Amino acid sequence: QVQLVESGGGLVQAGGSLRLSCAASGIIFSRNTMGWYRQAPGKQRELVGRIFSSGNTNYGDSVKGRFTISRDNAKNTVYLQMNSLKPEDTAVYYCTSGVTILDWGQGTQVTVSS
Repeated sequence: QVQLVESGGGLVQAGGSLRLSCAASGIIFSRNTMGWYRQAPGKQRELVGRIFSSGNTNYGDSVKGRFTISRDNAKNTVYLQMNSLKPEDTAVYYCTSGVTILDWGQGTQVTVSS
């Protein structure tokens, strides 16, 4: 079965950086679109961004220019580099695989203090 395991979350000050990782198993990783979503308390889950099998990426408007998604197909891992973090980036971050039907990781908490 599909397993997605996120890591790298934590507490960081505003303006700082974090890198999240998501290790995938049970899928042909190189062929899958991988994504990152987040959900803040009391808010709907939102798309952070995706990386396609081609390596192309797209991002939500709120993170464009600050966050970067990359993938290492040899390690079956997708990364989310988060720079210039803001308190409003505080959320649980989830890794996904797929396009129309998504598999989800368990999430990792990111807290940005002001």
